[in-house]
Amino acid sequence: MIPAEPRPASSILIKVTAAAAYLFVGGLAGWWLNDNAGTAPNSIADFPERAVSAHAVYTPEVRHPVEVTADQQAHLVKWLTNRLGVTVRAPVLSTTGYELVGGRLLPGVAGPAAHFMYQEASGERLTLYVRAAKSDSGEIAFRYSHEEGICVFYWVDGDVGYALAGRMEKDSLLDDVANLIYRQLNP
Repeated sequence: MIPAEPRPASSILIKVTAAAAYLFVGGLAGWWLNDNAGTAPNSIADFPERAVSAHAVYTPEVRHPVEVTADQQAHLVKWLTNRLGVTVRAPVLSTTGYELVGGRLLPGVAGPAAHFMYQEASGERLTLYVRAAKSDSGEIAFRYSHEEGICVFYWVDGDVGYALAGRMEKDSLLDDVANLIYRQLNP
């Protein structure tokens, strides 16, 4: 029997490096898949977080709170409807003391979102976040969240999801505003 020649160290090093690379890539893929396996793109599970984020970013703005102002409401609604691919309406909240300031287009998880801003005489602002969505349960029901001092009522009606955000009491936000918006969108 002829003794085998010893393998060069570089051959073993290549195999060890390849194995380590496979483990690293596999671990990275597993981490990414786990991190992104949460909610479906059109689910409303992320509505409170996104509504609060948009509300917190844009309501303090004095000079540029919206892209398109209320005096161009027809243009704003048509533009947002075209961009979202669903019928978008800007509810009238004047009976609650809030007037439309205007709106803007925002990025969403699986496409664009609309963001309407309303303001009352004292300067307090409410925002309505709107995007194409599917209900997790298929039913229309108000859901409530409170994050970072901002109350959010959110719901899905047909193929459109809504999230109303504001720094006001839960009951006032629901009774005075969320129900009014729902009634206007469903005459």
